[in-house]
Amino acid sequence: RWPQGAPPHIAQQIEKELALIAVKEYEAFFLTVEDIVRFARNRGILCQGRGSAANSAVCFALGITAVNPAESRLLMARFISEERDEPPDIDVDFEHERREEVLQQRLAEAGFDPDNPLIARVLAVTRALNGHPRHLSQHVGGFVISDASLCTVVPVENAAMEERTIIQWDKDDLETMKLLKVDCLALGMLTCIRKAVELLQKHRGRAIDIAALPNDDADTYAMIQAADTVGVFQIESRAQMSMLPRLKPACFYDLVVEVAIVRPGPIQGGMVHPYLQRRMGREQVSYPSPEMKDILGPTLGVPLFQEQVMELVMHAADYSDGEADQLRRSMAAWKSGGDMEPHRLRVRERMTVKGYAPEFIEQIFEQIKGFGSYGFPQSHAASFAKLVLISCWLKRHEPAAFFCGLLNAQPMGFYSPSQIVQDARRGRGGRVGLEFLPVDVMHSDWDNTLVGGMPWRGPQTQGAQPAIRLGLRQVSGISEATGNAIGEARRRSPFLDVTDLCLRANLDAKARGLLAEAGALQGLAGNRNNARWIVAGVERQRPLFPGSPVEARVALPEPGAGEDVVSDYRATGLTLGAHPLSLLRDKLQARRLLDSRQLQDRRHGSQVHAVGLVTNRQRPQTAGGTMFLTLEDEHGMVNVVVWEQVALRRRQALLGARLLAVRGRWERVDGVAHLIARDMQDLSGLLGGLRTASRDFH
Repeated sequence: RWPQGAPPHIAQQIEKELALIAVKEYEAFFLTVEDIVRFARNRGILCQGRGSAANSAVCFALGITAVNPAESRLLMARFISEERDEPPDIDVDFEHERREEVLQQRLAEAGFDPDNPLIARVLAVTRALNGHPRHLSQHVGGFVISDASLCTVVPVENAAMEERTIIQWDKDDLETMKLLKVDCLALGMLTCIRKAVELLQKHRGRAIDIAALPNDDADTYAMIQAADTVGVFQIESRAQMSMLPRLKPACFYDLVVEVAIVRPGPIQGGMVHPYLQRRMGREQVSYPSPEMKDILGPTLGVPLFQEQVMELVMHAADYSDGEADQLRRSMAAWKSGGDMEPHRLRVRERMTVKGYAPEFIEQIFEQIKGFGSYGFPQSHAASFAKLVLISCWLKRHEPAAFFCGLLNAQPMGFYSPSQIVQDARRGRGGRVGLEFLPVDVMHSDWDNTLVGGMPWRGPQTQGAQPAIRLGLRQVSGISEATGNAIGEARRRSPFLDVTDLCLRANLDAKARGLLAEAGALQGLAGNRNNARWIVAGVERQRPLFPGSPVEARVALPEPGAGEDVVSDYRATGLTLGAHPLSLLRDKLQARRLLDSRQLQDRRHGSQVHAVGLVTNRQRPQTAGGTMFLTLEDEHGMVNVVVWEQVALRRRQALLGARLLAVRGRWERVDGVAHLIARDMQDLSGLLGGLRTASRDFH
């Protein structure tokens, strides 16, 4: 991990951790987690430890976490302490599509003989029980490991998921019984990153070591500061996009803060506004005492992380490592009836003796309350910030591979495939817009693929980005087995016509109709209308009369642009043709409705009347009933804020409209623009048969 030798303070930290691990006899725990991580990486499965483990230099040295302790301020007590009487909690994120490979145990690996008649009978009975109700459970994303057979310690029963079992105890029972628990969590972005890296290697000949990507790439941070973050990890929400132009992340630690600050804890604790004011130079940075500067200096005197609160009471109230960890646990249990009063009295008494102002002491406890349910450790934020940086670097420097990998990893994230494609095609700043090719049985595989472009020849000659050929996975209702059958039949020999495709790929009537509706047969049939006609005449092969009867080709009129767009959305949820609102623009202009590009030219405080397709609805728990909408048109997106009283008055339009007109005040402050709604009108009737979908309250 440190080829030139570990820095002295890190070497000292490792020795301290190893001594404590030896005292607590936790060696097997760390090595078990390392074994799981190594198992995954040996099979090419991306994974990363997160949470409090990122406070451990040992975890970094073992490869469990990617957060370098030399680049962050460690607080070992957040992870492990002598007073804490159970192993530390290590969460490991895996690619969401391949987590099962890590979780499952095979029959033979468990020591059973598949050829044994008794085992065969057990399997037969098990198969007969498939489909019967079992139960629901809240958390089946991890391992519970014991030195004896687990079923001799706790009842083990089948989970609803195939080949998954659960036990009847909760995590507190596990701690009481000293059983080892390792959380294995699924993360879609790891799947996206792995697929993007594989595409780069295969199509561009560019090998990417994601662990070695630079932390200081100026182009990547410029993209982040411009809130060009659709599809990336964590900082893609509308709230994060509103924060980015204000916070302007310019280094890795800024991303750590960005991940953590748009959270209920800092918001409820009143930390966000002071931090931003100080960062923008509008408020002087101050500290309650000189010794607090070391703790709060990186966050400009404002405590944003759990570790800072713990370290603060350790210095200001003379808490030990173990007592600080007890405070953290009391913070976590406070909302569910935990008792914080003894800590309040103790901290107040000791900090008062040391001369801290009563206002500062009360402020600390208000912030502790905010952390109670939503506390975000810096270690967790640092692990996530690594993935933020990797995903943003890929989007900025290899957008074709990134967007292709992102589409192939769906469903995941904040945006629909339609929004992802629109963002990729538009491009912004230094990021180039991408070309997309339609779904076509003559060319499409199951996954989206890269086409053309230039091979990698070094950073100075990147060349043109490849186009993205939409895969058959984008056609709603088509199974992966059907998509693969089409690809395999085509690789044997090109399809002669629609009938040849249907017979050689063994397509049933449903699949034929879906492909025709999606426009995937246009390379063979010319247009959708012809395709619908032809697939209706394809007959199933019969032994005595193989093949289908030859019929005269009927030349049907081509569908119009509007009809194609309607079919695109119905079949794939997106279109590569004209944006729906571009086809309605004349009608919308007649109503004096502005588009997103015209809004950008309006001055702050203007009264405006705008319109767009509703693509997202959000109502955060901490927003006091305020709703946030995202409207989309042919030029981009508009963020709309709807106060609670307006939401109640226009509830039907707010929740039901697919095309929404909004009248209100246009605000533009610190590079962040949004529309404050005063009134709303449902214009969905103008869309006719077009069926769009929004991602609501995710």
